[in-house]
Amino acid sequence: MTQDELKRAVGEAAAEYIRPYLEDDSIIGVGTGSTANCFIDALAQHKHLFDGAVASSEASAQRLKDHGIPVYNLNSVSNLDFYIDGADEINEHLEMIKGGGAALTREKIVAAVAREFVCVADESKLVERMGTFPLPVEVIPMARSYVAREIVKLGGDPVWREGVITDNAGHILDVHNLDIPSAIAMEEKLNQITGVITNGLFALRPANVLLLGTQDGVRTIKAS
Repeated sequence: MTQDELKRAVGEAAAEYIRPYLEDDSIIGVGTGSTANCFIDALAQHKHLFDGAVASSEASAQRLKDHGIPVYNLNSVSNLDFYIDGADEINEHLEMIKGGGAALTREKIVAAVAREFVCVADESKLVERMGTFPLPVEVIPMARSYVAREIVKLGGDPVWREGVITDNAGHILDVHNLDIPSAIAMEEKLNQITGVITNGLFALRPANVLLLGTQDGVRTIKAS
């Protein structure tokens, strides 16, 4: 199967994974990106079974609305049973690098509210050690250069993703060549830099379940 076919397979698998638990008042957290889009398309087939969704980006919110799925502001929602989203990299501990689509902050917020985080990814995203994919860091615009200098001290090579403004009006620094022996420690260290909104390491709140698209079908991997 092609990568696009793998993404569609895991998107459909995620919709089937949550379907038995959907109720009339269920609200589903939905992520951002090409694999999340495949999930949204598959979820639309079951829209009569649940109330609506919370989206981690304006793009995902629009795609949900286009399918006739109501979209709620997270401030009006007390809890989410599931959050479904993709990853740019994920390891065996289900820690992730996310933010290739510049929605990392809202993704982290929605993931924090959800009882279960279901990651959907194709097999190319599963890695032994994270850091090959440049780590996105969202920053307050006036702090961009300062944060970049502090990241250099940590051994990374930050590159401003010019022309990209996040849904929170932030800027993105993509950090190359960063050694990440401990994802939790690095996530905490980066978030302590003044001017950082958040970074794309999802280690303090990893996924609970990984639905991994492979040439032999979709594998279900649960956090150990």
